[in-house]
Amino acid sequence: MTIKHYEIKAKGEPEKTPLYLHLLQVKIAAEKFAEHLGLDTKIAGFGGILHDIGKTAPIFQLRLEPDYVHTIDEQRYRHEISSLFFLSLFDKSIHSELIEMIIAHHKSIINDRRNGGLFDMIEDYGFDRVFEMHSEDFENWSIIALDILESFGIKRKTISLEDAKNSLYEAFEYSKNNIINNYDYSVWRGVLMGADHFASALVFSTEEYLKPTFKIPNLSYYHNRKNILYPLSFKKSDSKKRHTIVTACTGAGKTDYLLRRCTGRVFYTLPFTASINAMFERIKEDTKIDNDFLDVRVLHSSSKIQEKRGIKELKIIQSHFGSSIKVLTPHQLACIAFGTNGYESILLDLKNCDIILDEIHTYSDKIQGIVLKIIEILNYIGCRIHIGTATLPTVLYKEILKILGNENVYQVKLTNKEMRLFDRHKIFKYPAFDDNMKNKIIGNALKNNEKVLIVRNRVAHSQQTYVEMLAKFPDIPILLLHSRFKRGRRNEIEGELMKLNQMNNKPCIVISTQVVEVSLDISFDLMITDCAPIDSLIQRFGRINRKRTINTIGKYKRIYVLAPPIDRKDAMPYQLNVLQKTYDVLPDRKILREYKIQKLIDVVYPKLNLISINAASIFEDGKFDTLIKLQHQPKSVLFEELGIMSTNVILDTDVDEYINSNSEKRTMMEISVIYYSIQKLNLTQLRDYSHRPYIINHNVYNNEIGLDMAALGFIGDATIL
Repeated sequence: MTIKHYEIKAKGEPEKTPLYLHLLQVKIAAEKFAEHLGLDTKIAGFGGILHDIGKTAPIFQLRLEPDYVHTIDEQRYRHEISSLFFLSLFDKSIHSELIEMIIAHHKSIINDRRNGGLFDMIEDYGFDRVFEMHSEDFENWSIIALDILESFGIKRKTISLEDAKNSLYEAFEYSKNNIINNYDYSVWRGVLMGADHFASALVFSTEEYLKPTFKIPNLSYYHNRKNILYPLSFKKSDSKKRHTIVTACTGAGKTDYLLRRCTGRVFYTLPFTASINAMFERIKEDTKIDNDFLDVRVLHSSSKIQEKRGIKELKIIQSHFGSSIKVLTPHQLACIAFGTNGYESILLDLKNCDIILDEIHTYSDKIQGIVLKIIEILNYIGCRIHIGTATLPTVLYKEILKILGNENVYQVKLTNKEMRLFDRHKIFKYPAFDDNMKNKIIGNALKNNEKVLIVRNRVAHSQQTYVEMLAKFPDIPILLLHSRFKRGRRNEIEGELMKLNQMNNKPCIVISTQVVEVSLDISFDLMITDCAPIDSLIQRFGRINRKRTINTIGKYKRIYVLAPPIDRKDAMPYQLNVLQKTYDVLPDRKILREYKIQKLIDVVYPKLNLISINAASIFEDGKFDTLIKLQHQPKSVLFEELGIMSTNVILDTDVDEYINSNSEKRTMMEISVIYYSIQKLNLTQLRDYSHRPYIINHNVYNNEIGLDMAALGFIGDATIL
């Protein structure tokens, strides 16, 4: 292969990755993934070599040039279609695997969101026209493609235009006869997509980062750690039953126990970003004792670069296959239920692993349905599922047992006597956040050098409370934490919060939304909280009197729960009837007994009101039965089902820096908002960037209170970039 051939690119700016190098990296990654799955590594390697060879065509190379204006045919050109022209170079016995790896590694084969799938294009233009669009000047560029393939040891032979057309027709016929009526997921597509994404993300470091992939972690540390304060540390974990459900109070040692139950690679899910960051750091530190180098990753919407022991954990690797331990949100797993782009590779990565679902939040009927669907799929693909909870309704618990099989689940619970050691809160019902609350309850707590946590259900209320507290207590450190800060600023606030929490015998006030429920390892002395669903409240209560020692057992700290609103709209984001039931069952002016919490939860959630998600889910009746093989759904389906139709906004004053920054810095400038809250504002959108942020006026944001959504409604712009 000549230097000239090395100039053929797989990607444009900024990487400008040579095609030969990209094919080599994907080949190596595909072979590694296939080896892990027990598949034929030679076939996987061939797929890696062949999948992008269509990029050799001049029509594609022109597209990589900056500011190049495309013709209609150039816009419609799909390199994966042209890659199939070279199918006859390979033994016919492996053509089916190669077709599945190549034909849809970017697009759905049918009903693609942008109508770019093979069957979509043939429906629009006809087979002959599709071939013409992809074979222009084939006699010339195929020579370069053959040179590149020969450099990988593929036996050379001339491919005529007729040969190329026959190969494409073979792929079309195979797809029509074996895929269009096949409702299942493609293992080979998953292997290729996983390898392609891995190699594309790492560019020149693929081989280095492949070395530790699929390594099973040594978790001896968690087996050896015992502490009288954590009763679960003394309970046996060596049951041969496949799955686990641990019901225990916050602080009883669930994390260690769940990890003790793991025997393979681990996916550890937690609901919130802050708790995920903290858990990542904790596991990374714990496991270094018994592992020379372990691939531990963190994954969520704003994962940031982590520096630890001189090793740079690149954000770009975090979503890809092969980690020994990955800490992530349940939302990252939901794609396997809804079949969004790349779901096959995620399924294969999860297959036969240990999955920890820690503190499942279930106050939404839809979320309950999604949780059960995820558990159903994970069980189907051979995962060992370990659930840790303090707040799971009995009816949901029983439904999980039905899915997993009661005989397969090791069930662990604390005794009433053990739970009495975790009684630490005295609950007061209170009508409203009034002057008496501000002057006497909060004022007296601050005089006694107590740390006060105020939790509001809505961002606007938390901002209003923050302003009030600043005016009333100007000499006290006060912090506001919610989701509508720039991500970089939110990281700073979390750091400031940790520092405040470490200042002993010094008063402070922290105002937050529900993001604090399963958050940083923080402990306050007094809480005032809006009423929330009982399971959510129990998580919030875990932020009060959290630090346990032998001396703190039997000592109680106060929590004031404000009465729920009367109007349904004011109860948002929760259901009003759930708030009313929760408030009614709470004790008043009494100690909250941990052993009674399950009864309170079951009063609030006496039955399952599951909203079926089967219409959107790809898994039904125990099999993948609702999505055609080599097809995927748009991510909007997942977001709609999860109720997280979120998008990103940036300030107009940040636009230039955003455009000229790398993806990591851009993420730190973004503010997450619900899409419907801005969709009618006619805001400018930067469409050429991965997160496609909308631009807002800088006057509606500051670093102290975050984004003011009410003010944003009065400022809009009609331009689309």
